[in-house]
Amino acid sequence: MEEDSPHTNLPTKTLDLDADLQKKHQAMLERLSNRHQARLDTSLARRSDSANSSESTSSFLSRFSASKQSIDSQLANSRLIATSDPSRLRSHFANISSSISDLEKLVAENSYFLPSYEVRSSLKTISDLKQNLEILNSELIPKKKFSFKNKATAKKELSKEPERIKPDTVSVFNFKLPNSPGFRNKINETLVKKLRGTEIGEFTLSDLESCEVRLIGCCNAVFVNRLKNCKVYMGPVIGSILIEEVEGCVFVLASHQIRIHLAKSCDFYLRVRSRPIIEDSNVVRFAPYCLDYEGIEMDLEKAGLSEETGNWGNVDDFKWLRAVQSPNWCVLPENERVGKVRTEDIGSKSEVPGL
Repeated sequence: MEEDSPHTNLPTKTLDLDADLQKKHQAMLERLSNRHQARLDTSLARRSDSANSSESTSSFLSRFSASKQSIDSQLANSRLIATSDPSRLRSHFANISSSISDLEKLVAENSYFLPSYEVRSSLKTISDLKQNLEILNSELIPKKKFSFKNKATAKKELSKEPERIKPDTVSVFNFKLPNSPGFRNKINETLVKKLRGTEIGEFTLSDLESCEVRLIGCCNAVFVNRLKNCKVYMGPVIGSILIEEVEGCVFVLASHQIRIHLAKSCDFYLRVRSRPIIEDSNVVRFAPYCLDYEGIEMDLEKAGLSEETGNWGNVDDFKWLRAVQSPNWCVLPENERVGKVRTEDIGSKSEVPGL
């Protein structure tokens, strides 16, 4: 006698229902398994990021310490050089200033992953090194004593153009303007340069007053020096933008790194990968990048700036080492922002070739 199967007498609908339930149960198990695996992957990724950040911080501190020891050694040798070969002092101090500049650049380039207390500590160390250099410079290279000169010599000296006095002789932002294409020595002009399709790597804006500047397309680096009451609208920059001695200006900029020195009463609309850096600046305000022109999305992608990081509002003030907010900068209130800026809305001035 054959045994009946447990499901022999069950209706077909019941069998179909059991099969459906098994499928749903299996699908649920798969979802739970996938969710669990995703959580494991996320946890491992976070641990990896944490480990990488820790390794990066450790590597930075090692390099920073080695550079600081080298600068301390150079400072300690200054008195010996002053005694044995005073003529070498100026070049010696210039080398130390350059080393301090490299050290501050190291902090700027790594500030995006460093803990805030490490950034503040590093900036304090750099500030102390600069102060020590200034003290030695004033002590070992004294100013020339006053002396009477004959009239002929005096006339020759009067014919010379006075040199511009720089406010901080050892500041890391004191850079030599490169002999690159650019706009220089202009007043009350609209200056346009289309960079797309050119081989221009660096571009310079220098000694401009009451000008409007439009740079369309990408370049590798931009140097800005001595601008007053200007508006600067700039496409993405693949490398860095260095700005010094600007007043009453509006800048719309996108770059991997932006450093600002001696800015006064300026507004900056930025998209930047690392935190913007200001020094010896006041009454400066920041907002997100707002430039638009045909092809800008392609330029942003080429420059690696297609994503908004929010770093426009994470400003580091190198002359403000306290834990509280620096009084020298603030976020530009939304009701005072210019809104979206389109190049076709700024006028139709034809392109002016860079000088």
